[in-house]
Amino acid sequence: MKIGVISDTHGSLTAWQNAQEYFEGADLIIHCGDLLYHGPRNPLPPGYDPAKLATAVNQTRQRIVFAKGNCDSEVDQLMVNFPIMAPYAQVFTPDWQILAHHGHTLDIDDMPGWTHGVNLIISGHTHRPGIIRKGQQIFLNPGSPALPKNEDLAPTMALIDGQRISIIDLEKRKEWKPETGDRRPDMAHS
Repeated sequence: MKIGVISDTHGSLTAWQNAQEYFEGADLIIHCGDLLYHGPRNPLPPGYDPAKLATAVNQTRQRIVFAKGNCDSEVDQLMVNFPIMAPYAQVFTPDWQILAHHGHTLDIDDMPGWTHGVNLIISGHTHRPGIIRKGQQIFLNPGSPALPKNEDLAPTMALIDGQRISIIDLEKRKEWKPETGDRRPDMAHS
C-alpha cells in the first residue's frame, strides 16, 4: 500500500500542487493538520490561497485522512469535504498500525498507554522532517511543504510504500537527507 503523508500546508495551494506528483498512485493521503490557515506566528506561505487549496483537496481522487492541527478551525471544515476536526486518525494496513496527529499535544518521550500496539506514529506541527525508531515504534514527521523550518529550509512531505518510509524534498525532487545527519524529528512543542 502506498500512502502520501503531508502536514502543515497552511493554505498554500503551491505546496499542495508540488506534492501532487508523489500522490499519484497513492492509495491514501494522510494530512497531519494545519490545512488552510497560515496561523498568526507564520508568514503567508508562497501560493497562499486557502479557498483554492480547499477546492484542490476536494478534487483529489485519493481518500484523505486528516488529523486536526492547532490552526484548523470549524470554519475550515465548511470548505473541505473530508472530516478534518478529529485530533487523531488511525489507519491500519498490512504493514502498519498508524496513529496520525498534529503533534502539539503528544510528546515523543511521553506517549500515552493507548499508543501501545501502534507501530507508526505520524505528526507534523514543527515543520521539521524526521524519522526515528524508539523501541517498537517509528515516529515520522513529514515536515512542511509550505513553511519549512528544517535546517536547509527544504519543503518536504513523506511517502510510505509498503514497509519503506521516505521523506521527499519537493524542491530538489528527490529523497531528503538532513544536512546534519540527524534524522530525529523535533517533536517538542513550538
